[in-house]
Amino acid sequence: MLTRRRKHILLKFFSLFSVVRGYNILVVVIAQYLASIYIFAHTKPVKSVLLDINLLMLVLASSATIASGYIINNFYDSEKDLINKPRKTMLDRLVSQNTKLSFYFVLNFVAVVFASYVSFKAVIFFSIYIFAIWFYSHRLKKLPLVGNLVSAILTVTPFFVIFIYYQNFEHVVFAHGLFLFLLISMRELTKDLENIKGDLALNYRTIPVVYGEKMSKLMLTIVAILTIITAVLLILFFKIGHMYYFFYLSIVLLLIYIILLLISNKKTHYLILHNILKFIIVTGVFSILLIDVSVVLNRI
Repeated sequence: MLTRRRKHILLKFFSLFSVVRGYNILVVVIAQYLASIYIFAHTKPVKSVLLDINLLMLVLASSATIASGYIINNFYDSEKDLINKPRKTMLDRLVSQNTKLSFYFVLNFVAVVFASYVSFKAVIFFSIYIFAIWFYSHRLKKLPLVGNLVSAILTVTPFFVIFIYYQNFEHVVFAHGLFLFLLISMRELTKDLENIKGDLALNYRTIPVVYGEKMSKLMLTIVAILTIITAVLLILFFKIGHMYYFFYLSIVLLLIYIILLLISNKKTHYLILHNILKFIIVTGVFSILLIDVSVVLNRI
């Protein structure tokens, strides 16, 4: 039976896990390795990719930077989240702001240490990445359109660093990257619609606040159509193995998304739309395995 002290420690652990969104980081780690095996370094044996210490250091540096990014984002958005996500915020507040900031600096230091194992260029890259996340959370997040684009760029940066490491410039890499970037851009704008109440209260100049819900829906519809076109191009013109099943599913879900978007006018509606996009993104991560089902057997 747990003592009160142990229960308190356990609650603080879950609070910190909630702040850094450990589940998201785990998905990113899996995505980085699957993308490395099936897309970025598809000509190399699986074992050599999995045992690549430099890749491991880059993944660990990415994870530490993402975790610190969630912390600083949580720090600046604490008041807004109290309005938009009261239950999650109560859990997050079990850890003091001072403790969160301490973890923020420790994680950034750890990220740079991991990067230093790879190269000095990696240290520069992650130092810029850390600063960009802070500047986004501190300034850019409150700006319409700029905040959305920067957020999407920062989200795909962990994959960009792997892309730079393997220097794979095949067109299919850019096609996958574009599809992911468009999906994340949609998710960011959908989140803005979902959180419009808190943004209005704290003067965040997001797209829905500045241009209204109607314009936001129009922009989302256009980006959704572009995402569908990208999925069609991936199916028709690139060797993606059985992953075409995922892209067919994505097209269907995006069409459903557009239909639901047109009739949505409540936070619960936008939450459903947000979850549809999250489902597509997470499913896409594990669908990378479908590019070549036999790859593990043949390349180990």
